[in-house]
Amino acid sequence: MEASARTRHARELFAPLGPTYDRYARLLSFGQDPRWRSFLVSRVPADAHRVLDVASGTAAVAIELARAEADRTIVGVDQSFEMLAAGRERVAHANLGDRIELREGRAEVLPFGDAEFDAVTFTYLLRYVDDVPATLRELARLVQPGGTLAMLEFGLPRGGWRPLWELYVRVGLPTAGALVSPGWGGVGRFLGPSIRDFWRHWPEPRLLDAWREAGIDDVQARRMSVGGGIVVWGRRA
Repeated sequence: MEASARTRHARELFAPLGPTYDRYARLLSFGQDPRWRSFLVSRVPADAHRVLDVASGTAAVAIELARAEADRTIVGVDQSFEMLAAGRERVAHANLGDRIELREGRAEVLPFGDAEFDAVTFTYLLRYVDDVPATLRELARLVQPGGTLAMLEFGLPRGGWRPLWELYVRVGLPTAGALVSPGWGGVGRFLGPSIRDFWRHWPEPRLLDAWREAGIDDVQARRMSVGGGIVVWGRRA
């Protein structure tokens, strides 16, 4: 299956940012991105010994998953060779190369057998796929019955926080990104419209229904940081 224009754009946008991604993702999210990742990892049970991390990028989630349980192994998959290169450096620096394997691949078509993993995590993924229900079915296919799927995504704050969010993504984020580099300036301009567009098409109730229709039970969601992030998790039926 050929990558769509949406997928190619995401790959090209983030490809040059691997060496600086974690530092500036933390800075531009006011330190919230690591907090959201930690909560995501906390949704994965201790007895999930083999975990697939999709949209693994620089392996931040994969490393945290490995540190959470000493006998856990992780396979990280990402479409960006450049981001994975930065991830491999981080994995080596953390001395986790024997427990974390990083592979290039796309979430829509993953080269693994049915029920091969105890859990699947994915971060900032669904905004970049053309068929959300099909991607969720593909991810659920890989998890053993009763195993966990957990996702982290940017959210849209509600109420009085929404105007402040809009001001930040329309003005603050593009400006701050441009001060870092032209590449980060592009990301700053891209994120606000990307997040709005996703939630316009996939409001939270519809998205949670898509999880259930993909064969995932006990679906739960936690809005983080006044709604700037959201973690969703459930069990493979």
